[in-house]
Amino acid sequence: MGITKETVEATLTAKLNPTHLNVIDTSGGCGASFNVEIVSAQFEGKRLLERHRMVNSALAEELKEIHALSIKKAVTPQQWQEQQAQ
Repeated sequence: MGITKETVEATLTAKLNPTHLNVIDTSGGCGASFNVEIVSAQFEGKRLLERHRMVNSALAEELKEIHALSIKKAVTPQQWQEQQAQ
């Protein structure tokens, strides 16, 4: 079986310590495609590309089996608060 939503969540939680994390399996349960929304203080001072690289690096092992990873949001806690207030 492929990678599970729970595996992706556990890995990102352990490596990036997010304050908000939403992982959606868009492959119908086979673990081939995921959408990720992540909020982490580790993104402070990083450009968007660097943040995406951090997520990809955290999931390096999982990405060997994942066909598609879409990072919908990779923001800091402050940016997340501002977006939620809108």
